[in-house]
Amino acid sequence: MSFDGANFAELVTSIARTHALFAAQASKAINVSLTLRNWLIGHHIAEYELQGADRADYGGRLLDRLAQQLGEAGLRRIDARELRRFRQFYGAYPQIREAVTPVLAALPAAQRFGLPGIRESVTPESASVVPAGTDTPPALDPRLLLERLSFTHFAELVQIDAPLKRLFYEVETLRGNWSVRELKRQIATQYFERSGLSTDKDALARLTHQQAEPQSPQHVIRDPYVFEFLGLRPQEVMTERKLEDALLDRLQQFLIELGHGFCFEARQKRVLIGGEHCFVDLVFYHRILKCHVLVELKNDAFKHEHLGQLNAYVGYYQQHEMTQGDRPPVGILLCTQKNHEMVQYALAGMTNKLFVSRYQLALPAASEMEAFLRRALGELGVDEAGAGV
Repeated sequence: MSFDGANFAELVTSIARTHALFAAQASKAINVSLTLRNWLIGHHIAEYELQGADRADYGGRLLDRLAQQLGEAGLRRIDARELRRFRQFYGAYPQIREAVTPVLAALPAAQRFGLPGIRESVTPESASVVPAGTDTPPALDPRLLLERLSFTHFAELVQIDAPLKRLFYEVETLRGNWSVRELKRQIATQYFERSGLSTDKDALARLTHQQAEPQSPQHVIRDPYVFEFLGLRPQEVMTERKLEDALLDRLQQFLIELGHGFCFEARQKRVLIGGEHCFVDLVFYHRILKCHVLVELKNDAFKHEHLGQLNAYVGYYQQHEMTQGDRPPVGILLCTQKNHEMVQYALAGMTNKLFVSRYQLALPAASEMEAFLRRALGELGVDEAGAGV
């Protein structure tokens, strides 16, 4: 591009567009590599189950033993559940082999051990042809699927058993460039079934896509699968949350310095609830109350869903993280916008009045938390409108 006669605003625009272009390419490359890796892991498992010389020695314990050995070899977040998902992905999307083939062909022969055989690639046209005399729906071009869908999309799609229904959501996700959250929402609201019953399918589709949340490169980079694939911690990539991260830094130190018994345990603690990855901002163990204290900070105004989210985390900890002698966990929700503070305590339905009284004595008062937020926002140079000063 020639900058002869260009002004400063055009320079800014050019740099911004260049950044966006290569950010999109980087996120696409990461996604394709991750998806191909997971498909190949599924291939390895399926082939071993069919032909492995010692497969009978493991039987139903295969995935548990495999997950254990892979963990010891340094692979993160490869548990039996994920291995089962990868095997299911391999079975549901056999056409991805045609996208794997050119990647494997570029490898030296010594590195191809155990990989699928190199085969002729099919054309995009043949990849979408329905075999004559069958009811099998067409399979989309695997290259299109890999370029446009993240593995988290595939993780949702493979849960759909009916091939035609799965194809419907594939096509609609591609048409609307849907985020994973949008795909899950459409599946949950039975878009496929509603479309089948609708007399004007085109009108329903237009309305659906007008209201849908589109996918962006940032969605891909924040994907929990990508975190693990790249060896990143969530806070290392969520750059748009700089203010919230700075507040959490101060909050973590503030609670420890109160001297009420807070023992820091985790930051951005990942929990898996109903197949969905969630992140608890701060986790403490309170040595006086003998319970976990979960802290969620929302850098916006209070919404009911914030409290519902925190209650879900508290419920998860109550069911899965309590050990003998622990009392039920407590959640603290902090919301701030335009320098207005709100503090909510989630007691997970506790009815023990004695414990409630004890927690009120041991945990910081709401006024202390509000004062902390007001002071922290001032230190970070945030004015009453929530903007930098």
